[in-house]
Amino acid sequence: MARFAVKRVLVAGGSRGIGRSIALGFAQEGAQVSICARDPKALEATRAEIAALGVTAHAVSADLGVADQVTGWAEGAAAALGGVDVLVNNASGFGARDTEEDWAKGLNVDVMATVRASRIAAPHLKASRGSIVNVSSISGFRPSLRTPAYAAVKALLVNYTSSQAAAFGPDGVRVNAVAPGSIEFPGGSWEQRKSSDPALYNRILGAIPFGRLGTPEEVAEVVLFLASDAARWVTGQTIIVDGGQMLG
Repeated sequence: MARFAVKRVLVAGGSRGIGRSIALGFAQEGAQVSICARDPKALEATRAEIAALGVTAHAVSADLGVADQVTGWAEGAAAALGGVDVLVNNASGFGARDTEEDWAKGLNVDVMATVRASRIAAPHLKASRGSIVNVSSISGFRPSLRTPAYAAVKALLVNYTSSQAAAFGPDGVRVNAVAPGSIEFPGGSWEQRKSSDPALYNRILGAIPFGRLGTPEEVAEVVLFLASDAARWVTGQTIIVDGGQMLG
């Protein structure tokens, strides 16, 4: 059965990797989907994949580090789909280093795009008694010398998820998050590091009990669960999706 038939789903950062798999996962289960991302080519390719599944596919090229582009996409998506049942805040600026530039990337995209999109979607979600799923990272649960800015903003999203859940609960809106571990896909950072930094890649690989990195689809499946009626009594939670990487 199509769990999300006629549901209206917004996926920020939905053109590639985890976001693409989330968007396609909802579309495969009957949802109307809106995505946004910066790269027009990747965005159009994913929009076409969604449309090929026979559902409404809405896409907007947007820089989610820019306030009016976030609100423009969210408002336009809600209008195009006729409301919002699910918002997935997946975009990341991938600001890793302890520099002004990288802190700005993380705070503007990972954090403020989540805040802004949630703010626009809130009245629609209250009307539909829908849900939000934020995408954090296992980096948010431990200190990081290699990626301190990224780890800090992902920790912020874990905290903000619980705050959102408390705020929106009385309106029947659930808010949860996923925290992926290291995820590998064509063109992604871990595929690139396999050749550019094999020592780091192999160290990460060695920390995962199953002996491989995760796939975007494995994260998407948990996102769909959290947004579904099967998780109707789950809110304020961050689910780690890492194949046991945090156990190492």
